Amino acid sequence: MSSVIALVGRPNVGKSTLFNRLTGSRDALVADHPGLTRDRQYGVVRHKGEHAVVVDTGGMGEEIAGVGAGMHEQARAAIRDADAVVMLVDGPAGVTAGDAEVAAELRRAQVPVFLAVNKTDGLDPRLVAGEFHALGLERVYPIAATRGRGVGELLDALLPQLPPSEAAGEEADDGIPVAVLGRPNAGKSTLINRLLGEERVVVYDEPGTTRDSVAVPFERDGQRYTLIDTAGVRRRSRVSETVEKFSVVKSLEAIERASVVMLVSDAQEGITDQDARLAGHVLKAGRALVLVINKWDNLDPDQRQKVRRDLDLRFAFLGFARHHFVSALHGSGVGLLLDSVERAHAAAHRDLPTSALNEVLQEALANHQPPLSRGRRIKLRYAHQGGHNPPVVVVHGNQVERLPRAYVRYLENFFREAFDLYGTPVQIECRSGDNPFAGKPNRLTERQRRRRQRVIQHAKRQDKRRRRRARR
Repeated sequence: MSSVIALVGRPNVGKSTLFNRLTGSRDALVADHPGLTRDRQYGVVRHKGEHAVVVDTGGMGEEIAGVGAGMHEQARAAIRDADAVVMLVDGPAGVTAGDAEVAAELRRAQVPVFLAVNKTDGLDPRLVAGEFHALGLERVYPIAATRGRGVGELLDALLPQLPPSEAAGEEADDGIPVAVLGRPNAGKSTLINRLLGEERVVVYDEPGTTRDSVAVPFERDGQRYTLIDTAGVRRRSRVSETVEKFSVVKSLEAIERASVVMLVSDAQEGITDQDARLAGHVLKAGRALVLVINKWDNLDPDQRQKVRRDLDLRFAFLGFARHHFVSALHGSGVGLLLDSVERAHAAAHRDLPTSALNEVLQEALANHQPPLSRGRRIKLRYAHQGGHNPPVVVVHGNQVERLPRAYVRYLENFFREAFDLYGTPVQIECRSGDNPFAGKPNRLTERQRRRRQRVIQHAKRQDKRRRRRARR
């Protein structure tokens, strides 16, 4: 097991900035806005051959009503699990009542605490840090998380105090990354907590409770997963705050990180255009997809019938995706979700033997030939696999650039049925063979040219006579 370091402190003291500095990432959302981080965010810090897990937390020491109560509980859970705590304070702001409250709670937790006095750029670090000895914490380190100044000294003092960690090369596989996506207040965080069996992410009856993308690893029946809770994505015209814009960007980035996306829709509000737009983002990224229709338990039969009709109408382009009607709050239907996730992930990464692909291609051609183009039959000669997640089938032939989109969809569905690729999109990539006569000089003799011209003129006269007869 790796040692765990928790970053705690009042809102807006720079915990997420320090988290990104320590992990060498931009996983934590950072903005000049208090209360931005609400759930625990995990990463790995590496320094001089040592490593540890670092946990970013929401602000403590201030508002505890509403969402704030959930943020406090998440921070306390991180402290309980930590081998050491880094408490951040705002150097220019000086000691506040909130700082004193956090320090008192950490002393009760009986865990090693390292006090990091942040935002000391352009100030005398020793003078700034001196004021904070009043909090009764012995280990005080002035830092500037934005620039990284003093962070190395903090790690030099902190890491040797931690229990030994396993070798960095023995880190566990994070398993199947699953992004949980949807509109605000669709029940994404409630669903994740239900799957985990604990209150792992903050849940509150207010749209926009989740602001960052939070990755949560767990294991079920020997299979590892990483659930990525995301901020709700509204229509672009309704997104006005800068913080929400960054949250939406992080949600869309989570699609790229995931192998499978669970798209959560609110059945009580119905299937909306925004749900379809989000599904379009997933399809464009080529990710496997599981549709989750939440809050199903309180609907009457007429409402359920309407939702089913809307599913067929708005998600007609997602015929490959399995859908589940669930209640995340009460747990009904949730137990089958991870089975569909695992099957979709397996389909997205399935190896397709070239011999089998060509047999299926010939069967598809025998059932339905490609159409004519300019009087000539489009020929598809052979196929091979071109990639995974999503599965890509490369089809070679002549005039394939003129292949109608409807026939490409026919091939997608044919390959999906043959190889059980349900749960993932299938991409058909068509490639034309090079023209063997391209670039070569015209070798026709003058006699052959005159004969070709006569044939063309005769065909034009015949066509003109047919048109005259048709007018009569």
